[in-house]
Amino acid sequence: MAEPKRLGMLVPSSNTVVEPETARLLPPDGGVSVHVSRLKVVQLTADDGSLQQFELDRVLTAAELLADAKVDLILWNGTAASWLGFARDTAMVEAIERATGIPATTAIIALNDRLAALGARRIGLVTPYVEALERRIIAHYEAAGFTVAAAVRADLTENTDYAAIPPARIADMARAVARTPVDAILILCTNLAGAGIAPPLSAELGIPVLDSVVVALEHSLALLGGTKDKGTAREQA
Repeated sequence: MAEPKRLGMLVPSSNTVVEPETARLLPPDGGVSVHVSRLKVVQLTADDGSLQQFELDRVLTAAELLADAKVDLILWNGTAASWLGFARDTAMVEAIERATGIPATTAIIALNDRLAALGARRIGLVTPYVEALERRIIAHYEAAGFTVAAAVRADLTENTDYAAIPPARIADMARAVARTPVDAILILCTNLAGAGIAPPLSAELGIPVLDSVVVALEHSLALLGGTKDKGTAREQA
């Protein structure tokens, strides 16, 4: 029997959703094991102190710890590039690969690849963030050629509060977005408990609802060779 592939995840320190949801979504065949390193992220605002939580040297320190475990892929399982700029994740991936010799990817790269695969250009956003971050996110998506037709936010700054948002409220936020015609809805944060509700919401609304945790895992499994097609994490089956 082949050795399991090792997925290394970089996770914000205060994120309490991504690990249990990823464990629940993993295919049951044991072909992939998950290993986690954290970097300190507590509060998310548009001020300099908050933005500095994502400085590259901090990311690389955490990534190098994952390299000690000889993982096969390093996934930055956060969505900060949505407000810092997509180029930040491209640069991060290149830096991680240079520092560790291990292939890398990110949740935002996964989401944007999925949007491209769907041909979705008119999108809606569900986020836990404050208005200043939402404005940045919209600006980056529109600069990339998307139309952000609708956005609903929770107006929270503490990352631990994001995880406490009930799935039913997240679903209602997505339904509010869906009142405007869109090609896809992003549940944009890996600390929102959207993984379990995304598939039934997609069926209910007739619109792809892309949860950050689900899409990041599916993208990673495809890169690892753990799945042949996108959309095959257990929750999506």
